[in-house]
Amino acid sequence: MYIISITYKVSLEIVNQHLKDHVDYLNEHYKLGNFQVSGRKVPRTGGIILSTMKNKDELVAVLEKDPFKINDLATYEVIEFIPSKTSEAFAFLQEDSIHYKT
Repeated sequence: MYIISITYKVSLEIVNQHLKDHVDYLNEHYKLGNFQVSGRKVPRTGGIILSTMKNKDELVAVLEKDPFKINDLATYEVIEFIPSKTSEAFAFLQEDSIHYKT
């Protein structure tokens, strides 16, 4: 699983001009199953996306198509983690940590 931390590099006025395209992009990737959760940071300096994509290179390629990235409005930090414990409602996100032993 990946946490994508997006940080704006430009004013909210400029971000808002591209927000509809960004939301359309998010909706497409929810339909494809690439994203599970997204939302704004508080204060509104960017956003967070949670993704269960298995391949980091493929995820990075998907992020390259975000209108915020295309228009150089934000930076992206991709953090990989293994959800080994969750509440019952999020049990479907748990991964088998045996596959990650090094």
